[in-house]
Amino acid sequence: MTAGTLIAWRKRPGDRVARGDIIAEVETEKGLIDVEVFVSGVLERILIEPGATVPTGTVLASIREDAPAAAVPGPAVAVPVASAPVPAAAVPAPARPEAPGPGRRARVSPLARKLAATLGIDPTTLRGTGAGGAITREDVERAAAGRRPGAVPAAAAPPPARPRMDVVRMRQAIAAAMARSKREIPHYYVAHTIDLHRALAWLADENTRRPVTERLLYGLLLIKAVALALREVPELNGVWRGDRFEPSAVVHVGVAVALRGGGLIAPALHDVDGRPLGALMGAFRDLVQRARGGGLRSSELSDATITVTSLGEQGVESVLGIVYPPQVAIVGFGRIVERPWVVDGAIGPRPVVTATLSADHRVSDGHRGGLFLAAVDRLLQSPERL
Repeated sequence: MTAGTLIAWRKRPGDRVARGDIIAEVETEKGLIDVEVFVSGVLERILIEPGATVPTGTVLASIREDAPAAAVPGPAVAVPVASAPVPAAAVPAPARPEAPGPGRRARVSPLARKLAATLGIDPTTLRGTGAGGAITREDVERAAAGRRPGAVPAAAAPPPARPRMDVVRMRQAIAAAMARSKREIPHYYVAHTIDLHRALAWLADENTRRPVTERLLYGLLLIKAVALALREVPELNGVWRGDRFEPSAVVHVGVAVALRGGGLIAPALHDVDGRPLGALMGAFRDLVQRARGGGLRSSELSDATITVTSLGEQGVESVLGIVYPPQVAIVGFGRIVERPWVVDGAIGPRPVVTATLSADHRVSDGHRGGLFLAAVDRLLQSPERL
């Protein structure tokens, strides 16, 4: 993406802010994005007014940073519009509609906002059925259908059916990113078939001991195994900037999510290698829910150090992904299938999955990629240690 539109400020000049606070909302190809801050201090000055569309990297505001003890006052910190990736694969996951809590500003999808303006409906009076209480196009249409005849001005008819513009813009962003990737990144590909018998048996047993709301998804085991395997092959975890690779000290896994109505996005699940499966499961559900409801944070769209994708639920047995720049690797998982498998000299049916790695040959090679997939396999043979 190259630009974003500032929708609203959540803080005013003079307000104190802390690291992680949301201070503004920006509309992008992916919907409404929360802009967070990474320092603590006082919001000193607002530089961009709501409604303005500005290029990525534009400074929106300045913050007077808190000074360390026994130090002079800190400098003003610029808050820019961050650019964010749009991936090329999807991991379907459940999401649950919620109503916004007391005092929270109702989220309105860009399409719903435009349709509400056309129909003369105030979207803030509606109850959203999208994730996180987001107000969707369907909510606006239901409100319009429920009004008395004549309540809608004659000129305010619903627009003719056409492709969702936000999806069209997203596809354009994906096209640009993927064309750049194939043009600039020398890809290599390796694949490995993994026996999931132990992992699935452990998962079934583990979930019998957990409440229904806290049960683990099979895909989370794959994500955690990928994160831990990166400790052994760290050159797959990081970004390529300028003319060199910048390794990352943390593992933030971009999880590709299919959006309702079309479109794809891969927000980052943070610190995957160091968090227990239970905590990751809660974070994963929350991330997917907010991705589909338009409630992602700017850091979640820019922090990913590697991406994991799966098309298994669509029946695909292997996925050869395209590396999303500036990342240097993407891991794909296909559908679980039963295959004849040799165990202790005997042949029997086993559930297996094909794992693939697409990686940047400027940073690593097939030998290292093979070691990485072997590490993922080994980790999945001891699921209780993930």
